[in-house]
Amino acid sequence: MIMNQAHLHLVLNHLPILGALFGTLVLVGGFSLKLEIVKRTGLGLFIFAALSAIPAFLTGEGAEEVVEGLPGVGENMIERHEDLANYFLWSVIGLGILALAAFYASLRAWKMSSLLVMLTLAVALGTMVLAQQTGTTGGEIRHTEIRGDAAGQSNPQQQFDNDDD
Repeated sequence: MIMNQAHLHLVLNHLPILGALFGTLVLVGGFSLKLEIVKRTGLGLFIFAALSAIPAFLTGEGAEEVVEGLPGVGENMIERHEDLANYFLWSVIGLGILALAAFYASLRAWKMSSLLVMLTLAVALGTMVLAQQTGTTGGEIRHTEIRGDAAGQSNPQQQFDNDDD
């Protein structure tokens, strides 16, 4: 079975989001436990997230071509997701570069390494906001059940009432 661009995008797009999420959780754990190795693991997850964001972003255009003509898929939804994905891409790449610098500083035991790691955590929290928004807008393109508009939401009670007829 050959994957089309939409399928490939769906496989790849979770990696930078989950990498950033798990990196944040692990880094917080490293601060709580006061263990450099745990902090470095979190930083490594941010580097992974940054690297995986590139192919996820690059497959987005092909995914758009696959879904843009389907019923219920609006161009405005795709454009909003594309705009947020662009912001997320640059944010997570910046996070990855910062994490790489913090990782190197931690390995060298530089005095500024703690400051760099804390700065990385702050950037990660902002990146997570973009990750959530990007993931949600991407999901809304084909998953009408998570849309906030009237067309995408159904009334479960009304469905239940109609089943009784």
